[in-house]
Amino acid sequence: MTTLSNESYYIIFDNFRLDFKNLFSFALVNRHWCRIIIPILWSEPYHKFRDLRLIRRLFLTLNVEEQTLLNSFIITLPYHQESPLFDYTSYIKYVSNDFYDGVNNWLSYTGCKVGHELKKAVNCSLIAMFLRTCKNLKHLSLDETICNRTIFQNLCVNTTITSIDLYMSSLELKDGKQY
Repeated sequence: MTTLSNESYYIIFDNFRLDFKNLFSFALVNRHWCRIIIPILWSEPYHKFRDLRLIRRLFLTLNVEEQTLLNSFIITLPYHQESPLFDYTSYIKYVSNDFYDGVNNWLSYTGCKVGHELKKAVNCSLIAMFLRTCKNLKHLSLDETICNRTIFQNLCVNTTITSIDLYMSSLELKDGKQY
């Protein structure tokens, strides 16, 4: 019996990159396939960021420092006693604007009184986590409201990012003019 190399399996499964239903089915065939497919599933989550389960999984990855940004808010973070099977966020390559919609959906679903400061704190915590854990992060969409010292320090450490979209409502330069 001839077995394929991992690279060959990856090439085959990568052709199903946008066919999430089949990829999930393939991942259940055996452990070997699962180890190859999970990185493909998590590499480009795009619209999957709107899934409440995915946002919940992201909260489980926050470290103590990132959780402290949320301490002043009445928010119950998901709790998981067991460690996940995979370091899911390490596979993410793109964090798009859909991420912010997903956070808003999750906050609304949990019944939190969603205010500007809470959204800012949650987004900042999760973006800091992405910058810490995403070993293959290539593209990041940032909103001006979450850009702070922590985010910029983490941006300097993460050397895999090749493009950033920065969304700003206005820009004020040293001359005091807004653009």
